[in-house]
Amino acid sequence: MKEKQPQKKRGLMSGKMQATARGFGFFVPDDGGEDWFVPAEAMHGAMHGDRVLARKTGNARGGVEGEIAGIAERAWAQIVGVMDGGCVIPDEKRIPYVLVPVKGGRRTKEGDRVVAAIEQYPDGHRPMLGRIVEVLGRRGDAGVDVLAVVRRFGIRDTFPKAVLDRAAALPGAVSEAECSGRLDLRGLCAVTIDGAHSKDFDDAVSLERLENGQLRLGVHIADVNAYVRAGSVIDREARLRGTSVYFADRVIPMLPEALSNGICSLNEGVDRLALSCLMDVDEAGAVTGYRIAESVIRSRHRLVYEDITALLEGDADERERYRDIVPMLLDLERLQKRLYARRHARGSIDFDIAESEIDIDDEGKAVGLASAERGIANRIIEECMLLANETVAAHLRSRGLPCLYRVHEAPDADRMRELNAFLQTLGYGFRIGESIRPTALQRVVEQAAGSPEEGIVSRLMLRSMQRARYSERPLGHFGLALENYCHFTSPIRRYPDLIVHRILKWQIHGQLNGKRIEALNASLPTLGNQSSAAERAAMEAERAVEDLKRCEYMQQRLGETFDGVISGVTANGIYVELTNTAEGFVRLSTLTDDWYRPEMHRYRIVGERTGRVLRLGDRVQVQVVRVDMDTAMIDLLLKPDYNSRRIYNPERKAERRHGGKARRKGAGPKQKGKA
Repeated sequence: MKEKQPQKKRGLMSGKMQATARGFGFFVPDDGGEDWFVPAEAMHGAMHGDRVLARKTGNARGGVEGEIAGIAERAWAQIVGVMDGGCVIPDEKRIPYVLVPVKGGRRTKEGDRVVAAIEQYPDGHRPMLGRIVEVLGRRGDAGVDVLAVVRRFGIRDTFPKAVLDRAAALPGAVSEAECSGRLDLRGLCAVTIDGAHSKDFDDAVSLERLENGQLRLGVHIADVNAYVRAGSVIDREARLRGTSVYFADRVIPMLPEALSNGICSLNEGVDRLALSCLMDVDEAGAVTGYRIAESVIRSRHRLVYEDITALLEGDADERERYRDIVPMLLDLERLQKRLYARRHARGSIDFDIAESEIDIDDEGKAVGLASAERGIANRIIEECMLLANETVAAHLRSRGLPCLYRVHEAPDADRMRELNAFLQTLGYGFRIGESIRPTALQRVVEQAAGSPEEGIVSRLMLRSMQRARYSERPLGHFGLALENYCHFTSPIRRYPDLIVHRILKWQIHGQLNGKRIEALNASLPTLGNQSSAAERAAMEAERAVEDLKRCEYMQQRLGETFDGVISGVTANGIYVELTNTAEGFVRLSTLTDDWYRPEMHRYRIVGERTGRVLRLGDRVQVQVVRVDMDTAMIDLLLKPDYNSRRIYNPERKAERRHGGKARRKGAGPKQKGKA
């Protein structure tokens, strides 16, 4: 607070820069106020992502205009891009090119994808200078595009030798001595259910019927902390990584494979150390009692989502294959319905957004693209993990113990009003009072279910809400309609889960003394911020690779026709999401049947002559005409028989009444090309 006061006296505000590819940008104030428009000439060397100081200079475009007065922190130390005439053209199009002097750095060729260290930042008069520090390979070569994304987002993809050496020294099997003092659950029928290509199994489930008619759900999580002690060389590396990163063609793990796929993985038929949460659940789906304990388990089966979904849908072969556990699986299905009904009743929002399923060949090329199905087996595991996470968070909070919570704060009222205005154009909407309740958004999701615009509605609702993050404070989880929630179930791939495990184990062993609690309270805010930042970087990197692979696949489909839904409206055209999850762009200049006027506030384009309307959520048919791998852009052409509706147009009515051809001033063929 002491630092901000002088800034305000000088008329300066602190915030973050959001630049555009066209040179201008927007200043986003830290205080949450409206964004300021910053013209190109007022950027003064600020780049996308930089933390800056800015001052107001006037009003523009109905808002505030400003200029950058100083740069507090640079967002970029290195640039990833392609060599072009002595320059590095960044993959991130919102930052300027980098001049690379001939002398110094690594030898490169035109078209090489490289990493350049910035040695001189632009200041409005001088360009950005850099030095080549790594040549990733030739543009278009197998694997180079993904490696470029890894470097761009600062993902750590190799382990230091000390980390690998320590991991290699760990035991390959659990000894009986390690099992001593633990709850022995090896006699339970515990199973893992994961994707077909999964190799790291950090959760298993079991289910027993109790004499009182209730069910005892066991959620057994790999005891990673038994092998990764706080402050160890492996722990320090895991903290830096924060999370595993999952790409279509590879996984960059948080822990070395000796742990993630080895001693920590709950592999079929072998003893493994675990932290078990055993919950008694009644007919209403409520937890009536629970126990959290260090355990030793032995997974009976390594199950696959698709196989178990088929089994539960009546597949005779799968039922015969797993006949020993069919009753438990049927009970798990019934339990899932109970848990979901209870969660739904309290207002939890269940966004069912299609994810991409990308098939990759041996050379790393995308050869298949489809929408991934979310079957009943997936939903079973989701509900079991949600319940365990909720139970653990409530357990720690009820005892006044530190915890790294997973929080999702209530949405901003202004953004909700904007969302509601859009939803009303589609025939949906909700009442806005003093506060927004999850049930209001839940009803909209249910109303849109099965409609063409279902995915669009869900995505826009998500974008209008706050981003979930990690915090030492129990701020609640809006989307799940919970007061207490944390991440406990994936310590192999998420560092916050490992922190929660440590707190639980210290509590189990009576080691949470005043000194340790004080240290935790001091460290958890930083850990929460670091973990949230690592998660965001991983998600952005995963999204970037998905975009690349979708483009790679669609490049093989030039000239083909696809069904899709309008997913975005801009001043220059419309975005269309195809049924296979790829998204492309239809430029207004390619719509030759009319001159189309974008109505951004109504999320639609309108034909001036015909009155045709194309809006968000409309089904259309498009042809793939161009794919640009450098920009990850797919150009589409709208087929002439696209769906549209007409709106009342007084000008057209006047035309018919007067028998003339009324024409807007300035309208003509040239206008079409400029749209």
